Amino acid sequence: MVAYLVASIDVLDPERYEEYKRTASASIAAHGGKYLVRGGRVVVLEGQWQPKRFVVVEFPTVQKAKDWWDSADYLGPKRIRQSCAETDMIIVDGVADMA
Repeated sequence: MVAYLVASIDVLDPERYEEYKRTASASIAAHGGKYLVRGGRVVVLEGQWQPKRFVVVEFPTVQKAKDWWDSADYLGPKRIRQSCAETDMIIVDGVADMA
């Protein structure tokens, strides 16, 4: 079952974050992930949540997403992101095929 990594990111150092974006993409692709949402405009319909930057990445499984998170190839980009942004990040199961 597919899984989605969902992140709300407050970028504190935009120049350094650009470096993160350049380096993180290859590690995500190497673990079967693909961006579905990467920044862009957020329209709040209800509630108090005001994400500044919103990212959704699809992975083949929760385990693949966890493997990416723990991988050696993501270690460098992760450190960059953690040094220049505040992030809330989760992994959630997708909907099982109902057909």
